[in-house]
Amino acid sequence: MSEDAFAPNLDIVETRWSLLRRAYQPDETSAADARNLLVLRYAPAIRGYIQALTRNEADADELAQDVIVRLIQGDFAGADPNRGRFRDLLKVSVKNMVRTFWSKKQRRDEIDKRLAEEAGPSETRDRELEEAWSVQCRDSLIETAMARLEEYQNSKAGNVYYDALRIRSGFPDLDSTGLAIELSRLHGREINAANYRQQLKRARTRFAEFIIEEIAQGLDVADVDRIQEELIDLGLYEFIKDVLPPQWQVA
Repeated sequence: MSEDAFAPNLDIVETRWSLLRRAYQPDETSAADARNLLVLRYAPAIRGYIQALTRNEADADELAQDVIVRLIQGDFAGADPNRGRFRDLLKVSVKNMVRTFWSKKQRRDEIDKRLAEEAGPSETRDRELEEAWSVQCRDSLIETAMARLEEYQNSKAGNVYYDALRIRSGFPDLDSTGLAIELSRLHGREINAANYRQQLKRARTRFAEFIIEEIAQGLDVADVDRIQEELIDLGLYEFIKDVLPPQWQVA
């Protein structure tokens, strides 16, 4: 198999559901590690979604901390994977906590009225919030995949995958020659345009693998069809489809 062949390692993926179950097992060390992984993975999306719901920085900070504490303390121990995706469970839980928060502050009606005035019909607001959650989940996935790509580069002597992809995003107006110059300067060795294009393709393939592995972790059954649906729902498919093999292409 060539170095840039697409081969996400789904066989060893631990789903969020199995991670969630492990997070609340009697083994405190293992449980603590699992809870920390859940928090690291979802904290940015939780915070961003609550900000979209409340439109208030202070409230978003307070509520995000509450949700994270719930994750750590075990309030999701009874979650059922048969009820859907883990990110959907988390979204509903966050919305319910926001409603409770508003109710406790006795300003639910006031805020609902203000949101209705600002956002128009409730259907429009619902669509905005759904989009906000999807954007937060997508951004979190991308950040996690990029972090994994950086770790991969650092673990392989001479590897430039992370920097090749990061430079491509950072200098969208440069051609392959200009990007190769930037990468050469960064790594202190000559990399020509052809070699840069090859490294970029391999970087994007590895990045796509990490994206798919991360998506698989949020599903109860991580098969190709379910992962494709998630890629499309999150707006990620179009970004990686050119490095996917035929069996991963959407018909």
